[in-house]
Amino acid sequence: MNYDTGSDPRISLEKSDRMSREDCFQFYCGPSVPCFTECCRKLDLTLTPYDVMRLCKRLDVSSSDFLDDYAVIRGVSRHGFPEVSLKMDTRDENLCPFVASSGCNVYDDRPGACRIYPLGRASSKNRSTDANEEFYFVVKEEHCRGFEQAKNWMVNEWISDQDLDLYNRLNDELMELYMLGFRRGSAEFSTQQLQMFMMACYNLPKFRDFVFRTSFLRKFELSPEQIELIRQNDLSLLEFAFKWLKFALFGIPVLELKGANQG
Repeated sequence: MNYDTGSDPRISLEKSDRMSREDCFQFYCGPSVPCFTECCRKLDLTLTPYDVMRLCKRLDVSSSDFLDDYAVIRGVSRHGFPEVSLKMDTRDENLCPFVASSGCNVYDDRPGACRIYPLGRASSKNRSTDANEEFYFVVKEEHCRGFEQAKNWMVNEWISDQDLDLYNRLNDELMELYMLGFRRGSAEFSTQQLQMFMMACYNLPKFRDFVFRTSFLRKFELSPEQIELIRQNDLSLLEFAFKWLKFALFGIPVLELKGANQG
């Protein structure tokens, strides 16, 4: 339900469908709505690295166990990287494993695609300003009765209510990697490079071991404050992982090698 039109040319929207953060839409979801939790079945839900990080903490499981028990890892996509999806209950119309009759059992840590619904978001980087530009649009599904409810939202209010800004920012980091992979063309990533991507994005404890238990810190210029942040804080580590992948896979100079400026 999160879209990036820059990385998926199949998505085409008329300008009249596009909404800014100041535009309004009508919607409400809750137990009183007849279709409550219907959007949690017949579902194909892609998980971002931040989604997995939050769910691992919520469920108190390791990244490896989460990927084994709750995820499906799809083969390489058009952007060159694997994608991770939530493993649904195929015995019950692809029902989300975290939903109950009372609603979502992981609501406070639900994935970004669940939070943003019934909106979609498209973002792309302006090459002139290097800023991310976005617009939103309403995703209407036949089963959904939420649009019949008399509750009006400004898009910006919905983003705040669903705590989406951080999800969007980290999703943009992932989309940038996807776009870099897409622009790379037909050159395939090596098995080692794909393993690097999966480790850095979807197995933060393993990536932290890689940073602190190998020669990694002897190669890169990082301040003591940066080192302590990525040692203690998973969010900071994930943001650093995105930066490292840009450097390691695409040669973008977002990290500095030690001795690089020495004459």
